[in-house]
Amino acid sequence: MDELRTIDYHTAGEPFRIVVDGAPVPDGSSVLDRRTNAATGELDGLRALLCNEPRGHADMYGGFLVPADDADGDLGVLFWHKDGFSTACGHGTIALATYAVDEGLVFAEESGDTNVVIDVPSGRVNAIVHRVDGVVEHVRFVNVPSYVCATQIRVETDLGPVNADLSYGGAIYASVCATDLGLQVTPAHLPELIRIGRHIKWALNDHVSAQHPTDARLSGVYGTIWFDDVSDSDTVLHQRNCTVFADGEVDRSPCGSGTSARLALLEAQGRVSAAKTLVHESIIGTQFVGTLLRSTTEGSRKAVITQVQGSAFRTGEHSFVLDPRDSLGNGFQLR
Repeated sequence: MDELRTIDYHTAGEPFRIVVDGAPVPDGSSVLDRRTNAATGELDGLRALLCNEPRGHADMYGGFLVPADDADGDLGVLFWHKDGFSTACGHGTIALATYAVDEGLVFAEESGDTNVVIDVPSGRVNAIVHRVDGVVEHVRFVNVPSYVCATQIRVETDLGPVNADLSYGGAIYASVCATDLGLQVTPAHLPELIRIGRHIKWALNDHVSAQHPTDARLSGVYGTIWFDDVSDSDTVLHQRNCTVFADGEVDRSPCGSGTSARLALLEAQGRVSAAKTLVHESIIGTQFVGTLLRSTTEGSRKAVITQVQGSAFRTGEHSFVLDPRDSLGNGFQLR
């Protein structure tokens, strides 16, 4: 293989490795088509190389740059993790919009807001990059429509039965209150959050309510969102969450697409509104701010348009190679 060049960011603690050179662009007329082709092509091997040890780790995350779906988009992205390619990624969207302005892919004034239009597998996302004196301070992205899929689905676990709610924010998530199983969203409880979170995800993955209404490629439960209430006022609901996605991967950030999925549920429960925001805190204490912009529909479903705000920071630049003599090849996973 040739050299793979990446620029790495973290968003609220969650890594995002942007492959900027050395990767082919898979065939397809849309980002979603390219995702389908990438899963069985050369890119899947490069994904493994960058995620697996010794170049990555079991919780690594990143994206391949691809063209936008049409001339109205600035760029497209194929999100990847240790188990494959995801349909949405809020923390990656924040990092990618920051990168696009940092690198001059999209012109931005020294101070003020700049729109970066990004096509992701679940649709088109508009990111608003806010700069002050040439430095990106934060990014707000307006997500694809988010909606409730089903509520109060009983799942049997070895800690007892629990009810899960399914909602969509570019991917489908199962939301579960941690205290319902005697757990807390803290690092001390992380092994159990991972173990039971994986179980819930796979128990509901083929549930009828986890099937996307128009495109089967967007079906399935992407992850389990554990949540705890922190505080509640007239203007702000503060919750702590830990998202266990793919097959046991842990999001260090508050999960951007998951924040949209949570907002859809909380709006349906009457706990948030256009006048009341969600402060979404991660298991490591970092935060996203989620806002309801307006109501809409997605097919026959009631849906909401959400905005999620966070910040990304560059952590390094890398050139990766694979020595043909290396018996480990594309690497390995210990979990």
